[in-house]
Amino acid sequence: MDAGRRSLPQLLGEARRWLEDALLAALEAAGAEQVSSTQLQLFAALDERGTTVSELARRMGVTRQTAHKTAHTLIAMGLLEQAPHPASARQVLIRRTPKGRRAHERATGVLESLERVLAERIGERSVAELRAVLEMPWGAPPDPSTPEG
Repeated sequence: MDAGRRSLPQLLGEARRWLEDALLAALEAAGAEQVSSTQLQLFAALDERGTTVSELARRMGVTRQTAHKTAHTLIAMGLLEQAPHPASARQVLIRRTPKGRRAHERATGVLESLERVLAERIGERSVAELRAVLEMPWGAPPDPSTPEG
């Protein structure tokens, strides 16, 4: 790799931070409750019917303890709630409250607006291509123990 060339993880991280920073700033300007980047990530990782803490941790790439603590902070804010898991008495689902659903809808609207801003800056075609590539199935990560890597 060229010494001055940024890696793909760096570029993806910068793109994610651009979106998160813009989203958090827009929500703050609109008077929404302030949340952290980690709280925003957990909120976005939720399924409509609810998600277990273990699954949230996996999706976020954090420890179960981090996901649990983050979820409980959002529960205390009234944005999330716990509900019984229909298939397991030992697990609970984390899901949005009505207040959380309204916050999610507001954030979704902001993200749609940010996507339009990005399209103005880099072109609609570039945004469409970026979306298409990111939506492609990449398969499982390569296995380092095999010759193909």
